[in-house]
Formats: sequence, C-alpha cells, structure tokens
Amino acid sequence: MKNISSQTRLWLLTATIAMLLCASVSCTSTRGTTTRSRTQETTADARRDNKRDHNITGNKKDAGTARNKDATPEQWKTLDIVLSKNDNHALYKEIKEWLGTPYAAAGHQKKVGSDCSGFVMEIYLTVYGIKLERRGSNMLEKNCKRIAKEELREGDLVFFHNGSHMRVSHVGIYLKDNKFAHASSSRGVVIDDLGGKYWVNHYYASGRVKR
Repeated sequence: MKNISSQTRLWLLTATIAMLLCASVSCTSTRGTTTRSRTQETTADARRDNKRDHNITGNKKDAGTARNKDATPEQWKTLDIVLSKNDNHALYKEIKEWLGTPYAAAGHQKKVGSDCSGFVMEIYLTVYGIKLERRGSNMLEKNCKRIAKEELREGDLVFFHNGSHMRVSHVGIYLKDNKFAHASSSRGVVIDDLGGKYWVNHYYASGRVKR
C-alpha cells in the first residue's frame, strides 16, 4: 500500500506539473495573440491616418493648383455683363488684359502703371486706332461730342470732377449695364458701376469720341 501510495503521489505530482506547464503555454500564447492583434490594429489605424493625411494634403495641393490656374482678376469675375454678338469683343478683351494694372501718375503702360487718361488713351489707340489727347479735360473738349448720361453706349467716355473744383479730374470708358472701366488712384485699373454713390456725386459729363 505504501508503494502504491507513493506511486499515486508521484503520478499526481507529475499531472499537476503538466497542467501548470500547459496553463503557462496557453497564457503565453494568449498574450502573444493579444499582442499581435493590438499591433495589427495599431498598424491598421496608422495606415488609415496616413491615408487620411495624404488625402487632406492632396486636396490642399489640388485646391492650390486650381487657384493658380484660375488667374482671372476678381474684379472681372464679379461683373454682371453678358456680351452679345453686337458688342465690341475686342474692347472687352483689351480692358480685361489691363485689369489689375497699378495706378501711376503720368503712366500709360499695361501691367506696369497708368493714370486714368493714359489708360483711356491706350485703349482707344489699340481698339479703335484713334489717338486721343493726353489729358482728360482735353479729351472732353477736343475729342468728344457731349451727350446726355442717358445716351451712354459702349465706348463712350465718362468724366468726373474731384468735388473741390468743378472741372474734369477723372475719366473712364463706358461699357454697358451701367459699368465703366477706369484707372483708380487707389485700386489701379478696375470696373465700377456708375450708380455708386461716389460716382453719382462726382459725375461731370459724358462724351462720344468723334470718328
């Protein structure tokens, strides 16, 4: 009985050790699986983040490219002017190329600098082949036939005074739909509406260039 009891105890001890070893291996395997799973999840998250960052960067790049391609001056894009086959497209094309030219006293160069009369003079020479006087006041007196404001049509000239002295101090080219192009002393060559408060208060005369 003693021998059997010893053998039984030995068997039980061996079985216990075996069970402990199995439990240890199983635990290690579980930890490894859990670690691999967490690693895979982290990798997947990183890939998603990288893809999202790439998309954001790509969108920003695309947007920047689109902005660079679309170089049309803001002032031109806001115009409510619809051209018809009867309009002088050469006039609008030339004025569009002048938009954004900075103001420069005594200047008359596209994209370099121009004052109001220099701008009008160059437009008329390029589009109509007519050489106008250099000064706005002389344009009105020597180159134009005065007309009523209600008679304005494409290509006519509009003249303004500065408020303190009732004489011509500014000139622009009438387009259509109450819009006119001119070289502003603060904004350069732009398009404005004759109905603007400043232009209404400083309007001086309208003239049609003699052909």
